[in-house]
Amino acid sequence: MTDSLFDVKDQVVLVSGGSRGIGLAIAAGFAARGARVVITGRQEATLEQAVSAIGETVVSTRSLVCDVSQADEIARTVDQVQEWHGSIDTLINVAGVNRRKPSLEVTEEDYDFIVDINLKGAFLLSQAVGRLMVERGSGSQINIASLNTDRPLKNVLPYAVSKAGMGHMTRALASEWGPHGVRVNALAPGFILTDLTRKLWSEPKIQQWGLANTPQRRLGQPEDMVGTAIFLASAAAAFMTGQILYVDGGFTAGFDWPIED
Repeated sequence: MTDSLFDVKDQVVLVSGGSRGIGLAIAAGFAARGARVVITGRQEATLEQAVSAIGETVVSTRSLVCDVSQADEIARTVDQVQEWHGSIDTLINVAGVNRRKPSLEVTEEDYDFIVDINLKGAFLLSQAVGRLMVERGSGSQINIASLNTDRPLKNVLPYAVSKAGMGHMTRALASEWGPHGVRVNALAPGFILTDLTRKLWSEPKIQQWGLANTPQRRLGQPEDMVGTAIFLASAAAAFMTGQILYVDGGFTAGFDWPIED
């Protein structure tokens, strides 16, 4: 017997930043469960590789080149998804960038590049898709937040600012759109091993600190995010909106003390 509570089959799911890492894993997870998935990214070649990696599913995954910091590209993307599928049931805002450097070395270009993609872009895409969802009276949006949403880590100030903003955006949109049947939640990953973070986590000092403060004593994998995303998009989360779910191996539960057991 199939449990329809967590069923996402035939949902139209738009995943920004779906060509790699967490976005790709989530897109593949939805596609494997029968959703009609469209992924976006800034590089066509990377998107083609991602579609190939997802492979054949019940419904073929499609891709669109879209820089979410550009409103005209967002409008074109949303129109194209509607033309293909008629509606958008779930939006997942994954697209994000980071540049690690001390705050006194952050340039205006650094700040604008990160915030424009991570926060402004997420808002513009949420707004464009939100108009359709509010008019229809249903829909789910899932934002990818961060450990930095609650507590900023060192040397990533623009990124931390953007992810703190993502948390408030999630709650604000949930409050506004809840009466119209639209749910907005966020998923906050812990330390996840991806192609973009592999170099950082290869440093013994960083790895030791991360593992010591993660009760499950391992780094997360992009696939660890899939279950929570499926839950938030499904009927199982029908009475949940404005929430930030931390999927972090227990990092936010507390810190490791250098005290012997």
